[in-house]
Amino acid sequence: QLQASGGGLVQPGGSLRLSCTASARTVSNNAMGWFRQAPGKEREFVATISWNGGTTYYADSVKGRFTISRDNAKSTMYLQMNSLKPEDTAVYYCAASRYSGITTAYSGYHFWGQGTLVTVSS
Repeated sequence: QLQASGGGLVQPGGSLRLSCTASARTVSNNAMGWFRQAPGKEREFVATISWNGGTTYYADSVKGRFTISRDNAKSTMYLQMNSLKPEDTAVYYCAASRYSGITTAYSGYHFWGQGTLVTVSS
């Protein structure tokens, strides 16, 4: 139901934009978020956005470099990633909550995309 795309290989300092498109169901009333999982590590919260885009929240590790946004008319959420670092290398997952308010908790999300790989390396 959620399809993440936009991952790839980028050099340190570069940028990528991830997209997450919902199909088969609308997510316009749902909070959404991005998580990531690096090799050998647990999945971690990256960013979240409320149903109307009015509220966002970021992990400290990406604050000031990443921007989350959404276009409900297109049922799509985005993650603009700038000033990428090698430690940002991970599989990035998009998720949607059943609820409208933001949450950083993994358990707060009920629908997950398949993930897209971001590799930051020279």
